[in-house]
Amino acid sequence: MEAEADLVARWRELATCYNTIACALERALQDAHALTMSEYETLDRLVDLGCEKRRVQEIAAAMYLSQSALSRTIARLEKHGYVQRGLCENDRRGIFVEITEAGRRRHTEARETHRRILTEHFAATP
Repeated sequence: MEAEADLVARWRELATCYNTIACALERALQDAHALTMSEYETLDRLVDLGCEKRRVQEIAAAMYLSQSALSRTIARLEKHGYVQRGLCENDRRGIFVEITEAGRRRHTEARETHRRILTEHFAATP
């Protein structure tokens, strides 16, 4: 029983840590850059993947969002001109997402805020 209690306590500690950092990121990114954490993470994954464009399924596999939540996030980013979507020429069912120059600029501006929040929270963690 003690092992189970320890396991549950560790899980709750991890969940609390994640939620604390996620809320801080959400507030800071929204206030400074008008981006949600999911929008920033989507741009960040596109930049980190280092390719011109990526299939939505590939981005979803690398993220914590469901495919439908990612589709809504991509739609918001597209509305702001940060990404553009297109059909895969080899597979008409596949959708590609490509970051635009405006998206790269927004990502670059928001990256400093994102890294600052992570540094602040992880520096405080033992």
